[in-house]
Amino acid sequence: MTRASLNKQPHEVASMFDDVAERYDLTNDVLSLGQDRRWRKEVAKAVDARPAQKILDLAAGTATSSLPFAQTGAYVVPCDFSIGMLQVGKKKHAWLPLTAGDATRLPFKDDTFDAVTISFGLRNVQDTDAALREMYRVTRPGGRVVICEFSHPTWAPFRTVYTEYLMRALPPVARAVSSNPDAYVYLAESIRAWPDQPALAERLRKAGWSKVAWRNLTGGVVALHRGFKES
Repeated sequence: MTRASLNKQPHEVASMFDDVAERYDLTNDVLSLGQDRRWRKEVAKAVDARPAQKILDLAAGTATSSLPFAQTGAYVVPCDFSIGMLQVGKKKHAWLPLTAGDATRLPFKDDTFDAVTISFGLRNVQDTDAALREMYRVTRPGGRVVICEFSHPTWAPFRTVYTEYLMRALPPVARAVSSNPDAYVYLAESIRAWPDQPALAERLRKAGWSKVAWRNLTGGVVALHRGFKES
């Protein structure tokens, strides 16, 4: 079994997610106390996919996150660099065009997509800024990016409780439901090390995105960041 380190070597992260692929969706549901379903609904609203639009869903894993976009009539491309995740996704959703790809070197032409979105995956990319620039490159002028990622709770007492949950409660729960509980120790550590909401917004701006804004979900446990590529 593989556990990635916080230097996020791509082969380590990919192998780690290969290990957890079979029970990944179930584990997320349990660890988030069911909140992940609400978060995904908010992502779908923010992306606002329309019929015939092209949507790139990065770090799509088993493609569960891609389904709301497909249901709108949009053409959605689920993309992930974990072959294990894609294989599980293909069994469940054979009709979707699941694609293997690295967020820092996307296999798509410039100005291809109306929207690019990534949920709970940017934190696992080795070079965050390169990924933000790649997302910008493949988005058409006037298009948008939506990032859903764990963040920093805004209320200090709750932030303390949340940090304790991540480091103490999460690993035992993961051992009960996950095929690779050590992976979730890494995930907890990566959440703690991730930049806060304003810092991520600034990195989006430096990558070229305009009209950058964010909205907190569940008291800042998760944040939705959105930006636009100017026409």
